[in-house]
Amino acid sequence: MSGTSLPDEDELADVAPVEPGGAEWTDEDDRTPETLRWLRERRQAYRRQRNRDLAVTGYTLLLFAVGYGSTLGYRFVQRLGHLTAREETAEAVRRAFPAALVLLACALAVFAARDALWRGPVLVPRHEVSWLLSQPVRRERVLRPAFRLTAALMTACGVLGAVGCGVLLRLTGLAELGPALGSSLPAGVCLPLLAAALGLQVERSGRWAWWVRALTPYAVLVLLLLAGQAALAATGLRSALLETVELWSGPWGWAAQPVLHATGGRAEGWPWAVLLLCAGTAAAVVHAFAVAGTIPTRRLRARAATAATVASVLWSAELRAAKLAIGEALADGAARPRRRLPMPRSRRLVVVWRDTVALLRAPGSVLSAALWTAAAAGTVGLAAALDGVARIAVLAGALTLGWFAVGRLAETARLEADDVRRSSWSPYRLGALMVRHTLVPALVGGVFALLAAVPFALQGGERALLLMPLCAPPFAAAAVVAAVRGPVRTDLLSLGLVTPAGDASVFVFLAWYATPFLTTVGSLTAAVGLSGVLDSGAPAGAVLRPVSAAVGLTSALLFAAARRARKLHRQGG
Repeated sequence: MSGTSLPDEDELADVAPVEPGGAEWTDEDDRTPETLRWLRERRQAYRRQRNRDLAVTGYTLLLFAVGYGSTLGYRFVQRLGHLTAREETAEAVRRAFPAALVLLACALAVFAARDALWRGPVLVPRHEVSWLLSQPVRRERVLRPAFRLTAALMTACGVLGAVGCGVLLRLTGLAELGPALGSSLPAGVCLPLLAAALGLQVERSGRWAWWVRALTPYAVLVLLLLAGQAALAATGLRSALLETVELWSGPWGWAAQPVLHATGGRAEGWPWAVLLLCAGTAAAVVHAFAVAGTIPTRRLRARAATAATVASVLWSAELRAAKLAIGEALADGAARPRRRLPMPRSRRLVVVWRDTVALLRAPGSVLSAALWTAAAAGTVGLAAALDGVARIAVLAGALTLGWFAVGRLAETARLEADDVRRSSWSPYRLGALMVRHTLVPALVGGVFALLAAVPFALQGGERALLLMPLCAPPFAAAAVVAAVRGPVRTDLLSLGLVTPAGDASVFVFLAWYATPFLTTVGSLTAAVGLSGVLDSGAPAGAVLRPVSAAVGLTSALLFAAARRARKLHRQGG
């Protein structure tokens, strides 16, 4: 926790809202029914238009899912059926189920707690926070419907997920359809409700929010350990004691036991687990519903402002602004480490020094980069075990994860590209400065990739010690190119490129937005995948194509970054 200490309760406490019947106003002043009735009348036209818009959006998504997703889904199910037709594959899936199901439930809890730091289950529009809650109305009559709506939507998504899980269990032959659906429904109903109740507690309590920020790194570590446990269990390395403790340690394990029983796993006490899950969910929802009206107005106002900002910038395709707004809300009140390094004697190292200090003061970015690198390394191992088109696809996925890893280390370049006036401290022009901003991400990313390549080297894949770190420099250069590409070209969305399949302007915009990513990942995928370097019997000269591709790609991207930065400077940012 980097030297931070738990704040006092007085520092975290907010001024409690004045309850109806308090000293400031009495029941005679209560205008809740009249106010809500007046709002319903004024909002009828708005609600009708909103419902029409939602209907059109839902219809469009349904057409897209049916038109594009049906073929992919059919092929996925076929592939899944072929895999699980093998007895050893089905048995490996059964062995990994306990840790995998606990992992999914714990990931939902972490997501709900983190989401509550910037949005939360009780999200009230800004005009209601600014005007309605300042009137003599009962807060619970305003806030409880918002919580009820969020809980209902989360439960609906959970039920759909449970149905999908039951269908997958049937298609893979792990369970019959009836038992599969019945065993999945307790988790699909109860876990979303528990997540909503947890989010409400984080939203209303400063102490809960502080603990969520402080414990998030450890929670991520637990998720990684669960993922590793599931992978080891699939290979046959299981611990019956550890699985038993996990399955009875809380709702995450109680929800998994019916599914394990339906698939033939060890879960003798699953009826008691379901009873505990339902009882705990009922108690949590009742408590959350009772305290929903006590959320401080200050927190409601902050979350409403952040949500409005995110929604507005998403409609204008400013994903960077949305990310900054959410990041600022997530870090609200969190202590920032003030680590320092000795100043360099040469001005040539000042950019490296600043970027290194920035990473030291943002350990979350470094940890995230390490996690993305580990995921990329695991995906590369899977790609090496495949062949043909499947290998190319999985390899592209691994390089995508590597792109995210190195991109997490280039935040300094993004900040200075957002406003070129921030680079006034630099003794270099903006083009040269942006080129130097690639050094630290490339170096740190290369070190992470080298560490991730060690297990491959121990198993006879010494080339990974060269190839995996070699991907970091082009990723760093591409991240800087993406940072200096300038304002989002929303004009590309209205080009009017009519095709038999519809307007293709959106695809032109997506291609412009993803050009650095597509160029880098596509080139490296082609160079590595077509060279045959992943094959065990490939000659030593096979590494020349990936090496030359990485060097040439890095040089081209650095040139593009410098040129685009100079143009951005002329435009004034």
